[in-house]
Amino acid sequence: MDHVEISDDIIRLGQFLKLANLAESGAQARELIADGEVSVNGEVDTRRGRQLHKGDVVVVDSPAGSATATVA
Repeated sequence: MDHVEISDDIIRLGQFLKLANLAESGAQARELIADGEVSVNGEVDTRRGRQLHKGDVVVVDSPAGSATATVA
């Protein structure tokens, strides 16, 4: 599991996926979220604008495999 540092107290889910290299682009992040392949703290979340806080755990389960990152 990677710990990804953010500069503010919060970050939006779509932005975090790109920052953590869990998505290659904003379009891919949008697709992953819309397809229900992203969970935050163990629950699937389909809101690209979901606000993440330090300590949140994001998991992407895609056909390419599973990846996890923690907001730090």
